[in-house]
Amino acid sequence: MKPVISISGISKEYTLGSELVAGQSFREMVLSSLISPFRKLRRLRGTDATQTKFWALKDINFSANRGEIVGIIGRNGAGKSTLLKILSRITAPTTGKIEYRGRMASLLEVGTGFHPELTGRENIFLNGAILGLSRKEINLKLDDIVAFAEIEAFLDTPVKRYSSGMYVRLAFSVAAHLEADILVIDEVLAVGDSAFQRKCLGKIQDVASGGRIVFFVSHNTAAVSRLCTRGIWLDEGKVKMDGSIQTVLNAYEASNDQGADNKIASNNKITISAMSLTDDADDTNDTKNHIAPMAACVVEISGSKHIKLSRAEVSIGVYDDAGARLFLINSNNSGFQMQQGLGDFMLRCKIRSLPLTSGRYTINLSVNEGSEQIIGIVRAAVFYVKEEPSNPAAQPEYGPMLVDASWY
Repeated sequence: MKPVISISGISKEYTLGSELVAGQSFREMVLSSLISPFRKLRRLRGTDATQTKFWALKDINFSANRGEIVGIIGRNGAGKSTLLKILSRITAPTTGKIEYRGRMASLLEVGTGFHPELTGRENIFLNGAILGLSRKEINLKLDDIVAFAEIEAFLDTPVKRYSSGMYVRLAFSVAAHLEADILVIDEVLAVGDSAFQRKCLGKIQDVASGGRIVFFVSHNTAAVSRLCTRGIWLDEGKVKMDGSIQTVLNAYEASNDQGADNKIASNNKITISAMSLTDDADDTNDTKNHIAPMAACVVEISGSKHIKLSRAEVSIGVYDDAGARLFLINSNNSGFQMQQGLGDFMLRCKIRSLPLTSGRYTINLSVNEGSEQIIGIVRAAVFYVKEEPSNPAAQPEYGPMLVDASWY
């Protein structure tokens, strides 16, 4: 089956400090012309900055098929928005080509594709016409669009009077309901309230299940993990990784975690020098902080006590990527007592079966003496639950918790 969209050798070059760049949007050209006289004056004075070439994207190649939800991830400045603008034909690539079949709809910025002087109703018909739909086809979708956006009372109000949230509600509803074959969505959904965001994520899944393609950019890795089936990691304008969404997210988060977690914390009472999870069946470095679903594992905490602690209580809380606590393990609940003496210590907590689906998780650690907290560390450790293709229940779309259950 031929891919619906194919990207071949796409690169985008900008010349910093130049008056005109090939492939600029109309707005960029207008702004460039307005500041051009001032730039020329600086050049005459010899104060203009040296022009430099900057490649926002370099040799991007990939294709996508029907039903795929592709999450595009990367740090700020990695080239994500530039790629989406090229996909949406807002700006032209410097080199390379894009081939696609069908209609494309984009939601990149609040108000994209809307004329501020037109009403919400008029903008629906304008967007439909841009996508090549007839007035009759748009009328058939109108009630669904308005109902989803929940802005019936403001439908005949000029959109320049809309709040940013109302803009996003209507813009997303238009893009999702007008049956474009390729839907491109940037961070704009973050503007909406949490209930509407959940509603949008559900609609995106419906769109993909109907055989259309969705490109989704977000820094909310929890949403990307739940929603997307495939991930493309951009780094400095290049594709660093392309694969299943959980594999790509784990690699991306691991690169961000280097030196940020498993950190040393210390005060005049206690020092925590290291914390990790290890597969109980294999304590090699390959399995440290990378655990299989439902596997037995051991949490290891090492450090040093600087005072005697007679009633020390150790707690570890496990959290998902969205910051929700999934479970808490307390040493006192199992009758364990930490040794009272001074000096180095090593504590181990065995989890007989780790009840988590594949993904990235964090651990918060606290040590209390009675009601007094001796030390507390947020993100004391980061660990990953591996993907298991043979175990479909361990996929993150089923939720973070994996319950050992059977039907009879």
